[in-house]
Amino acid sequence: MHFKRLQKIAYGLDQINIAPLVNIFFLLLIFFVLTLMLAAKTGISVKLPKTLTTEAIKNESLTIIITSENVMYLDGKIMTMKALRHILNKKQNREHAILIKADRRASLGRIIDIWNLSRELGIQKINIASNQLE
Repeated sequence: MHFKRLQKIAYGLDQINIAPLVNIFFLLLIFFVLTLMLAAKTGISVKLPKTLTTEAIKNESLTIIITSENVMYLDGKIMTMKALRHILNKKQNREHAILIKADRRASLGRIIDIWNLSRELGIQKINIASNQLE
């Protein structure tokens, strides 16, 4: 029986096997692409109306979203008019501006209801979001 006595320690790398490294990069690429595709579909879909002039809002504001089915959202939660009244009636919320993001097919009556509720509660800064015509 023959045993190897001493083996020299190899300093440095003789060769680098790059196949596992390439596999990891491809898996990461696929992971990020799928994550971005799935993350984009989870938001509330709103098609804003187009106007001739638009102005950017610089102040912090509460954003109320109205979908084409006239469903209201505040911070990603579905709201009723009663719940919206309760939230907007808080003192710290009365000092903020309100931004209404309404789908172009949303009912004008729903937008006016939110506008009237805001005025009734003493909120002075009310804005409606739109896109500029190209």
